[in-house]
Amino acid sequence: MVLKPKAVFLDMDGTILNHHNEVSIHTKEIIDDLRSEGIFVFIATGRSASELQEMLPEGFKVDGIITANGMAGYIGEEVVFEHSLPLELVETIIEKARKSKVYYELFPYGESRMVLQQDKEYVIGEIREPKPETVEINEWSSRQKAIKEEISWTEEITGTQFSKFYFFARTKEEINSWKMELKQLQKEIEFTMTPSSPHNAEVMVANVSKATGIKQMLERFDLVGCETLAIGDSDNDLKMFQFVSHSVAMKNAADHIKEVVDDITEFTCEEDGVYHYLKSNVLALKI
Repeated sequence: MVLKPKAVFLDMDGTILNHHNEVSIHTKEIIDDLRSEGIFVFIATGRSASELQEMLPEGFKVDGIITANGMAGYIGEEVVFEHSLPLELVETIIEKARKSKVYYELFPYGESRMVLQQDKEYVIGEIREPKPETVEINEWSSRQKAIKEEISWTEEITGTQFSKFYFFARTKEEINSWKMELKQLQKEIEFTMTPSSPHNAEVMVANVSKATGIKQMLERFDLVGCETLAIGDSDNDLKMFQFVSHSVAMKNAADHIKEVVDDITEFTCEEDGVYHYLKSNVLALKI
């Protein structure tokens, strides 16, 4: 099967990133090859813009980046779009997270992620060793790094522009309980909530997703109506899969993700699955 997309959208965690949060040189090279053939390539990730730079290899280039599950989109330094969580929602969620002792990270635009100083003890406690068996090493190492280097422990919430909340729990039972709390809150205040792993949940502005980000990016490049392809592995990719012409799940994706896509990669994120899929199915006529 040879596909002819005009635009390709790639998730990061579990897709172009391996379990050590690295992008392989093969993946970089296949993206370069696609772009040299006139195919637009975009990142569509749940991560914030501030998290991306150190994960991408030197010389890594794409046409645009959709971050925080559709909350913001960038072309180099150009801001294509940015949505922000209302301050009232931010304050309400933090209060509820504190009562339930839920690990959270609040991501302001252009600043370090925040956790209030009064919540520091229990937040750090969630990342105590040993690593829970069901938590993937990439998520665990990201949390450890956040605690040590990336979180700004503040006395109060500062700023007015926030891209997302990230929540984590050591057990699936705890995160599922927290999701139920968030669903109850959604009856009072509109927002979008989605997981990207069995141990986390993320909160964005209402009706925002990777799909809405893709739509805005396609409009910016005058690509509306063209053939599109997306590759991902998680629940936060589901709306993206519904939006594009051809959806592809990673071999390492959960079964319920694989059931709703058009195709599945032959290899996992640890085995350069994106590289092999794009080489065989998009650039096959060029090889």
